[in-house]
Amino acid sequence: MFDFVPAQSYYSFYINISFGIVLFTLMHAFVLPITDKKNISYINWIGYVYLLFIILYVGLRPVEGGVFGDMGTYKRYFVNYANGATVMIEKDALFHHFMKVCSYVMSSEFFFLTCMFLYTFPLYRISKVFFKEYWFYCFLMLAVSFSFWTYGTNGIRNGMATSFFLYGLSFINRNKLLMVLFILLGSAIHQTMLLPAFAFSITYFYSKPKLYLIGWLLAIPLSIVLGGFWESLFASLGFADDRLEGYLTGDPSEYSFSSTGFRYDFLLYSAAAVFVGWYFIFKRNFEDKIYINIYNTYLICNAFWILVIRASFSNRFAYLSWFMMGLVIIYPYLKKEFFSKHHIVVGKVLTAYFLFTYLMYYIYYGG
Repeated sequence: MFDFVPAQSYYSFYINISFGIVLFTLMHAFVLPITDKKNISYINWIGYVYLLFIILYVGLRPVEGGVFGDMGTYKRYFVNYANGATVMIEKDALFHHFMKVCSYVMSSEFFFLTCMFLYTFPLYRISKVFFKEYWFYCFLMLAVSFSFWTYGTNGIRNGMATSFFLYGLSFINRNKLLMVLFILLGSAIHQTMLLPAFAFSITYFYSKPKLYLIGWLLAIPLSIVLGGFWESLFASLGFADDRLEGYLTGDPSEYSFSSTGFRYDFLLYSAAAVFVGWYFIFKRNFEDKIYINIYNTYLICNAFWILVIRASFSNRFAYLSWFMMGLVIIYPYLKKEFFSKHHIVVGKVLTAYFLFTYLMYYIYYGG
């Protein structure tokens, strides 16, 4: 369907389409109030077009060419299962059983499209449930996040797992059983999701954000002073599985996306969501139980990443908080009008958040 886009330019095309949508949405923010019927009509129309575009464009990306990281590995598994191979993998086995079932009834191309649907649709649902007719703003924030593309095309299992977690959160006030079920499904798809699941369970029963914020702040000097102590400690405790132990202590050269050392740049990026939550909860007295639970979960998961920030594959740990970052930032803006020109502020926040992703691609990574 999108054969006219070379595989090497696939992300460039996506990020520039997203740039146009962000820019057009910002223009609407300057000329229409957020509650205006014309604006609501626009954001719902463009929202569904963008949702369909993401699922089809990313889901139908070319399998061959080696551009999309682990996608080739997933295809080899799929072909083996289609030829009768049994599932021998014990870690994160649910995904492999899902892959084997899919191999009976669909091609590998349709399998990746299905995975993209399962990755993207939950982001739409949580946005729709939480923000009703204003869902597009949240969905756009999630879809232009720094890590969205990578975990839709490379770390597919991890991406699906985080989306199932968020889908579970959409049931928080509707069906507690389904909430728990989808959070557990996310953990079964990828064991790293045990950390957000554990963090959320803690915040669900103790929701005072001040304590979690202090913990997040303390994680910074503890990480700076104690260096690699935390990586060794968590690895020795057998955190989650052997794969994570490799992420913590392995040779950085083994990982094509590794980043070692204390990453002050990404710490500042993570701090944006921390600051937004602090501002609205403590300075503007925003008392929303769901938001406070999500914010606290973000603080715990991000603090864990800060402690192991020097790990060989620390971006994998960062993603355990970053996948909910867009939600943490935009949530208060869509629940209450805090500013006289509120829609303009929403547009600026969206644009600023997107620009980090855009500039990282074109300047930092030389896109």
